[in-house]
Amino acid sequence: MRLVLDTNAYVALKRGEGSLLALLEAAEYLAMPAVVVGELSAGFLMGDRAERNLRELDAFLSEAGVEVLPVGRREAERYGALVKALRERGRPIPTNDIWIAAAALCADARLLSADAHFSEVPGLVALGWE
Repeated sequence: MRLVLDTNAYVALKRGEGSLLALLEAAEYLAMPAVVVGELSAGFLMGDRAERNLRELDAFLSEAGVEVLPVGRREAERYGALVKALRERGRPIPTNDIWIAAAALCADARLLSADAHFSEVPGLVALGWE
C-alpha cells in the first residue's frame, strides 16, 4: 500500500499509536507532502521543544523509503481542479489540506489522516487509524 502522511498522522506516529504503526509497517511506499513539513515546522517553531522536534522530523524524513513530495506544476494543477470541484459541491476544506490531497493524488497514494473532511475530495482514498 502507498501511503502519504498528513500532519496529524505524523503527530500520532510520534505518540506511538499502535494501529498507526501497523499501517506504516505494512506500507510499500511512504511519503510526506512538503506542505505537511511546513505545517509541522511552523508548529514546532512556536513550541517549547523546537530544536528537538525539528531534529526528529529531519531524522524521519531522512529514513530510507520516506519521500518528501514537492509542490510542482502537476500538484498545482491538481490543486486547482480540486478547489473547483470542492466549491462546485459546496464542500470546501482548508487550503493546506487541498494541497495535501493534491500531493497524495499525484503520488497515486492513500492519505493517512484523522481529518474526516478529506472524504469530500474526489478520487482521494483517506484512511484513519483508530
